[in-house]
Amino acid sequence: MSRQNLGYLLLALLGFILFFSASHWRTNTPMPASAAIEGRVVIAAPVLLVLFGGDRFLAANLETMRLAATGVDWGLADTDYLVRAQQVVAELNPCHEDNYYLANGLLTWGGAYREGREVLRRASVCRFWDEYPPFFYGFNKFFFERDVTVAATYLEKAASRATLNAAGFRKLAIMLKAEQIEDERLALEFLQSERDQASDSKLKVMLDKRVQRLRGLVVLRDAQRRFEARVGKPLAEPEQLIEEGLLSAFPEDPLQLGYEFINKRFVLKKMKVAGVEE
Repeated sequence: MSRQNLGYLLLALLGFILFFSASHWRTNTPMPASAAIEGRVVIAAPVLLVLFGGDRFLAANLETMRLAATGVDWGLADTDYLVRAQQVVAELNPCHEDNYYLANGLLTWGGAYREGREVLRRASVCRFWDEYPPFFYGFNKFFFERDVTVAATYLEKAASRATLNAAGFRKLAIMLKAEQIEDERLALEFLQSERDQASDSKLKVMLDKRVQRLRGLVVLRDAQRRFEARVGKPLAEPEQLIEEGLLSAFPEDPLQLGYEFINKRFVLKKMKVAGVEE
């Protein structure tokens, strides 16, 4: 091996040793007790405008890059800093796409829901062509506040702007309204009406599956009422409906989720996501 090639080999070996040592040190370095860094400065929007020669778009872009790079330490977000920084960006340019995405992910779902909601609201108004700000706003409005009216309004707004996702957004808005109707027969009538009025074939198929699913719940509850009227005592187990001849078989759910018998009452079984169940 030539002396030059040997030198390259030794240099590469030295680089690997340095990399391995640094990685080992980083792995064994304990995480700080607090991820918050005091003294982070967020420059006010008017000052940034002056610094960038009145170009609010450039100021918003650079401030977004700065907060994206410095807003998270050791895998944890500095929420106070992000709230202040993202509000400044929204003031400079409410249309900024990265800012509303970061606000939804780091603020809304990071413990600062109201501040993240305001960034999304501004983006919904400014980005009149974009379906996602009103979708995020509407979904979060229901998830965090259970405000069905506002949530459905924004989901419909998202649907009116969407192309591929329009049916899904409208279906979600309709289902939120249907779930607020306690009487299952009235809820079924509402869903059937929405299905029959739908002009979007994809939406019609989605709603038809929900109609069949809810119709199964109506069948189960009707059978339970007849059982209790006949026997004179509450239904103890769902199988008693078949044993008494009130049902030949349990209704099938087209969504493959099924039904549950909880607290002596049939309910629609819902998909459960770890960490977000009520």
